[in-house]
Amino acid sequence: MFFKDVIGQEEIKKRLIRSVKEERISHAQLFSGHSGTGKLAMALAYAQYISCKNRSNEDSCGTCPSCHKYQKLAHPDLHFVFPIFNAKQFNKPVSDDFLPKWREKVLDSPYFQLSSWLGHIDAGNAQGEIYERESESILRKLNLKSFESEFKVMIIWLPEKMNIACSNKLLKMIEEPPSKTLFVLVTENEEGVIGTIRSRAQLVKFPFVDNDALKNALLTIEDIDPQIVPDAVHLASGSYIRALEYLTPGDDEQFYFQKFQEMMRFAYTRQVSDLIGWADEMAKIGRDKQKAYFTEALRLVREYFVSNMNHSEIVYMNRDEKTWGKKFAPFINERNIVAFADEFELAIKHISMNGNPRIVFMDTALRMVRLIKR
Repeated sequence: MFFKDVIGQEEIKKRLIRSVKEERISHAQLFSGHSGTGKLAMALAYAQYISCKNRSNEDSCGTCPSCHKYQKLAHPDLHFVFPIFNAKQFNKPVSDDFLPKWREKVLDSPYFQLSSWLGHIDAGNAQGEIYERESESILRKLNLKSFESEFKVMIIWLPEKMNIACSNKLLKMIEEPPSKTLFVLVTENEEGVIGTIRSRAQLVKFPFVDNDALKNALLTIEDIDPQIVPDAVHLASGSYIRALEYLTPGDDEQFYFQKFQEMMRFAYTRQVSDLIGWADEMAKIGRDKQKAYFTEALRLVREYFVSNMNHSEIVYMNRDEKTWGKKFAPFINERNIVAFADEFELAIKHISMNGNPRIVFMDTALRMVRLIKR
């Protein structure tokens, strides 16, 4: 991965390059920002640049043996940790067991979300997690001498998914790191990382990607219709992943919108038996997807409320959402918008706390019956 392949984030690129030139590489860095801002891509480009034998003032060379191995994610001094699940084919699995799948996913594109990764490894309804046993694997790798590069690099994707025991063991390694070791923690939820790790890592905050960089990146996609790019950039709100979802909606996004439509239709017509069946179906999709659904429902009611104000420049919906909203949006108004938002936020909280999903979905759906008539 090259710095030039990271979309936007020019100031962060300059900062990281300067730290290498000045030999002031902090041993633990926390790349924090929203989904789609290029944190994982930047971590890979940074690691490749550090290890490059013939780096320039702007990027790694791409031709030295180190760069060739990095471009295949097969460098012996590059290590990864990421959320996994207890797959039956492995005995107490760790990230290395899923490394071939991880390389396949990242090499396709380093811009993806947890739900996409879990789908790629056929996790089903399992929640992605970084288990305690992962810390033993990290310790074993980092206590070895570097094979080829000056630095051993450990990229930890979504450290907020670590259980507390693993986090505490990682903390000890960060406090007393092996010589010439670089930890890059890539998070979308900074507050979800334990405070003691945050306080010992250098924070690198990733802002949203600027619109010009997003536009230029989208226009390089093969067979793209240039006329829809401005809408994709507007809807993306600085996230390359959201821009791609607008251009080619994934199965998850289409599913969430379909289920939102069903919930609201059944609630409006007071079809309680259909709502019960709907809740039963949603209870089976896995907690990560359940939280993602309620997050999407929260976004939709907010967007439909804003659309009633006739300010299209601050409405962020795709064409299907806008078309359906022409009839539905008037039901989201100043009398019920706060209550709608409160219900979806509460549902996210209950799912996160391992509440019974069937009860959560059934309770939320029945409350919609009352709220949509306000």
